Amino acid sequence: MTVTLADVAARARVSPATVSRVLNGNYPVAATTRERVLRAVDELDYVLNGPASSLAAATSDLVGILVNDIADPFFGIMAGAAQTEIGGQEGTGRGGGEKLAVVCNTGGSPERELTYLTLLQRQRAAAVILTGGALEDPDHIAAMATKLSKLADAGTRVVLCGRPPLPDSEAIVAALAFDNRGGGRRLTEHLLALGHRKIGYVAGPAERTTTRHRLEGHRGALGAGGEGFGDLEVLTVHGAYTRRSGYEATLELLRRAPDLTAVIGANDTVALGACAAVRDQGLRIPEDISVAGFDDLPFSVDAMPALTTVRLPLYEAGARAGRLAMGTEAPPPGGIATIGAELMVRGSTGAARVGGPLRG
Repeated sequence: MTVTLADVAARARVSPATVSRVLNGNYPVAATTRERVLRAVDELDYVLNGPASSLAAATSDLVGILVNDIADPFFGIMAGAAQTEIGGQEGTGRGGGEKLAVVCNTGGSPERELTYLTLLQRQRAAAVILTGGALEDPDHIAAMATKLSKLADAGTRVVLCGRPPLPDSEAIVAALAFDNRGGGRRLTEHLLALGHRKIGYVAGPAERTTTRHRLEGHRGALGAGGEGFGDLEVLTVHGAYTRRSGYEATLELLRRAPDLTAVIGANDTVALGACAAVRDQGLRIPEDISVAGFDDLPFSVDAMPALTTVRLPLYEAGARAGRLAMGTEAPPPGGIATIGAELMVRGSTGAARVGGPLRG
């Protein structure tokens, strides 16, 4: 049942006019009253109507694309590809036949993610695309499922790109999930085949699905290889998906295990930081220590030496998400599709040095 302004007023024990003043911010209201009204809005999940131009239709010409960090090529490539499909379709908009794609940068904040979804709900967005890994927090997952269900009930098409589906959620048109486990496993298997037995892993934030899945692939390869691979927990450091994190974590790994012969970065940006740390320790890549990444971002092939990594088809996934959001491509069977990952072997990995790396 739709929550009305009167419902909020009754919950907050004020008049509907007072609720309107608080929400519109056009009249002074006592702080205690304002707090009571806003608490009622949150408790009832009240959503203010969007622009009057949207009221004549079930949805507007707006499509929201949520990203963690638009400056990160991982998100920028997917968002750009999706926007191309959203803005380039003819005959789908009320005016010029196009939709307006708006990129919402959450900064990795779960609160901002929910806030943007609420704002898009108010604007009666035609579709919403959520990119990248999800936060593994039960409360946030429940809040996301509720919010996405409300969007879907209002006619918004919801597509996940690069993240697994929410449990027990029927609000999703499609979920395009990358094979992070398979990619992580193949990358570690490659290093094991080169003779590496002491492999440091610079993981991403522990609470993210992408981090867990890639690390599970890495651990799976080590477990399948038998004994003699060291203590995996000791050889793992978590941090942000940034170059600085890769640099600092690699120095920490080298302090813990001076006999490391390989370092895997949670993504290519982290791996670049790892490369810098290795060189600053007077070591050569790959002669002394091999370094590998994940994603195959555009700069990885231009690194010196070129970075061994796992290629994810980011542009293709983003474009497909855009078509699914526009309804110009049929959803995959069951609404879920796993997108494959390809190992790209380049110059940053080589055979392990017997006896460990030589210090400069």
